[in-house]
Amino acid sequence: MTRLNLVLLLAVLASALYLVNVQYESRRLFSALDQAHAEARRLEADNERLQVEKRAQATPSRVERLAREKLQMRTATPAITHYVTEGNVVSTGVLAPGESATGRVGSATGARLP
Repeated sequence: MTRLNLVLLLAVLASALYLVNVQYESRRLFSALDQAHAEARRLEADNERLQVEKRAQATPSRVERLAREKLQMRTATPAITHYVTEGNVVSTGVLAPGESATGRVGSATGARLP
């Protein structure tokens, strides 16, 4: 009888230690899951912020302003537009320095040049 009690006591102690270990692992995994959820929320917020910044950077007015300031571009107006036809150039505006009104620029008909 005492031998059976000893075996049962060891079984109870082993199951108690196993239960403590399982509870510890469960808490550790829950903590890791909570941290992963927090990281996912942070990444989602960063993604939304970056999407807003991307849309703000690509507005037509900003692109036009950067084209004027950094690339020294200007909008096409009839005053600076040249229409090229087969064999001759029809100028509707002021020629840039070094351009020739009689030189053959290209062969595309009706093409607009900057």
